[in-house]
Amino acid sequence: MANLTELMKNEVFMAFATYATIVLSKMMFMSTATAFYRLTKKVFANPEDCSGLGENAKKYLRTDERVERVRRAHLNDLENIVPFLGIGLLYSLSGPDLSTAILHFRLFVGARIYHTIAYLTPLPQPNRALAFFLGYGVTLSMAYRLLRSILYL
Repeated sequence: MANLTELMKNEVFMAFATYATIVLSKMMFMSTATAFYRLTKKVFANPEDCSGLGENAKKYLRTDERVERVRRAHLNDLENIVPFLGIGLLYSLSGPDLSTAILHFRLFVGARIYHTIAYLTPLPQPNRALAFFLGYGVTLSMAYRLLRSILYL
């Protein structure tokens, strides 16, 4: 079993850790952005969130297109980044070529950042769809390479 020192010498794993940190930080930013829009637009999802706003608090229990757009972008991150983290971790430990692995990681992170820009701006389709499918395809490519090279099927 590899110890931590050996793992830190694994260039592919360190590249994965770098890009995973970038994409996780972006995902954390999205939750902050959702909270920011909720507060600035006074749009709340739960009664207890607006209880200190007086007798008209219920009028703040509503939806807003901008808040929903940020929230949906965050949900899309959750649906795509979690599989990338699991598959990417296994892939990075399977001994892939460094340049191929870095290409996978960069394409995924770039696609997720562009997807967020396309979602929040909003840019016309197929911008968002292309970014989604690029990121999804990268994760599928890593899964295929992992299954082909190391797992017993």
